Amino acid sequence: MVRLVTGGTGFIGRHLLRQLARRDGTTLVLVRPASRERLEAFIESIGASARLEPVHGDITQHGLDLGSADQARLKGADIFHLAAVYSLEASEADNQRANVDGTRQVVELARTLGARLHHMSSIAVAGSRWKGKFTEDMFDEGQVLDHPYYRTKFDAEKIVRESGLPFRIYRPGLVIGSSETGVADRIDGPYYGFKLIQRLRNAIPPWVPLIGFEGGELNVVPIDFAARALDAIAHREGLDGMTFHLTDPAVRSLGDVTNEFCRAAHAPQFTLRVDSRAKAMLPKEAASMLEHWKVAQTLKRRLFEGVRIPEEALRFASSRARFTCERAQAALEGSGVSCPPLHTYAWKIWDYWERHMDPEVPTERNLRNALQDSVVVVTGASSGIGRATAQLLARHGAEVMLVSRTKAKLEALQQEIELDGGRAYVYPADLSDLDACDAMIAQVLQDHGQVDILINNAGRSIRRSIEASYDRFHDYQRTMQLNYFGAVKLLLAVLPGMRSRRRGHVINISSIGVQAYPPRFGAYVASKSALAALSRCIAPEVLDDGVAITNIHMPLVRTPMIAPTGIYKNFPTSSPEDAAEMVAAAILSRPPEVSTRLGKLGETVNTVGPGLLQFVMTGAYHLFPESAPKDGPRAEATPDEEISVEAATMAYLMRGIHF
Repeated sequence: MVRLVTGGTGFIGRHLLRQLARRDGTTLVLVRPASRERLEAFIESIGASARLEPVHGDITQHGLDLGSADQARLKGADIFHLAAVYSLEASEADNQRANVDGTRQVVELARTLGARLHHMSSIAVAGSRWKGKFTEDMFDEGQVLDHPYYRTKFDAEKIVRESGLPFRIYRPGLVIGSSETGVADRIDGPYYGFKLIQRLRNAIPPWVPLIGFEGGELNVVPIDFAARALDAIAHREGLDGMTFHLTDPAVRSLGDVTNEFCRAAHAPQFTLRVDSRAKAMLPKEAASMLEHWKVAQTLKRRLFEGVRIPEEALRFASSRARFTCERAQAALEGSGVSCPPLHTYAWKIWDYWERHMDPEVPTERNLRNALQDSVVVVTGASSGIGRATAQLLARHGAEVMLVSRTKAKLEALQQEIELDGGRAYVYPADLSDLDACDAMIAQVLQDHGQVDILINNAGRSIRRSIEASYDRFHDYQRTMQLNYFGAVKLLLAVLPGMRSRRRGHVINISSIGVQAYPPRFGAYVASKSALAALSRCIAPEVLDDGVAITNIHMPLVRTPMIAPTGIYKNFPTSSPEDAAEMVAAAILSRPPEVSTRLGKLGETVNTVGPGLLQFVMTGAYHLFPESAPKDGPRAEATPDEEISVEAATMAYLMRGIHF
């Protein structure tokens, strides 16, 4: 027996090939030359080289671009047509080319070869607005097909139905990862809700009950069931001309499915679930206002974008269609193939997504996707956090603009980055000189055309009590000049371009001090607070233009900036590399704020009991000594400066705060 499979390199296709490799005969797998090496590696990995054979072709070409010899081998064969677009986010042109034009070419070839056609369709042929039962016998029922994906899946199935060929049509539900391993290769269906579940888990204790929507039936099936069912039904006699729903007979509601994944993620569950039809109880005027009110629509769009849920996916998930699968179940009887209950494998699906598919996990692939060829300006790049960040970003494909006062240090870093295969450019500038700021960023824009990410890292820290500062007003001036005004100069220069391109990110390296208000750091914390406050004010103005502004409240990091304070050699600190990882994670998730747990605790205590935070910091003020001056009788003692046991204990208990 000879078979032909299109779409064999796809998610469903690879799992089907595993099944076909166990059967007698040879299976030819259509593949484009660019994907042949990947297909061959897969075939070798499953030990199926004797039964799976790659053949060059293209479903958009006449005869699938197969040679005459291959076509001769396929006379009377079974053709499994899986090549298609399986995405609600694909363009109309891509849907048309793959789903409709490709199917038409496959049908013509099958007619020429006298072949039987196994066509992979989808429950999407019912659209997203069908209400009630949709059986395996139903097809053209006047359903609303108001999305390219629904429309082209319908059109493709229609071509097969009217072809006159012996055919079998398979409509799987929402295909997710393997029930055995959790492995998946794309984010759609239930995966769209995983980011929301993750954020709820990180923000709310798991025992807190939530209110959500019940929704319609969400028919999810694991990829291994879909492939096994397709294989089993395809090799049974007497089933031509039929359609089979590869769905879960024990289907569950959107609310139930969501809670199953909430349990797998150890997230709070939606205990009270409201039927989405409850909105019909609203007065028509109110419902119309919410539907057309610009503010409401903007907030809704931002919410969906924030948790990476396409609006069309939400509408499909709340569909009222109910897909019956009696014929498929009858065809599978005695085969040993059945759809496993979701609760038996939901944890595997979640675990694989969180480890391998979460787009905000700082993996090599995610960072490369986010940073490749991006123009990134890193200030304070000659040492510490800036240096480590520049190295990390360049390693993942960014074009890094190195900015600091010392040209020689920047050139040395540039050489290191280039030896490691990265790209870096040197722009020496004293950012406390506002004219120098203007000149530097103007040169960057002239040389590279744009700035995609600005990292305001350059800073000056002064540890000095107010008593020692009565005659040092200039400390406050020079700290604000660099930490605030220099950063603002750069921010104002790059924002117009970011907004016009509708993509950009400004990251301010702030401090845990902005949350905990440690004594002796008035000048430093005030300057960092000013930048954080400005960023929070303007972030809503630019968010709809695709620009994110993030404040990273760094804990104490062992850098040259803290070296003059001798007591810090006794403090637990983070490394510059740890800080760079925080920056990388922020680039992927684009949050308004990144904080440590201790920093958030400081904020909470200051809000709930400001007197308590002040009490603690007053104790710290008396517990830790004044910094040694840069000159004078104590200057030589600075490197050997020690702190008391009590002070060391407090430093470790409040790890990350600079006292």
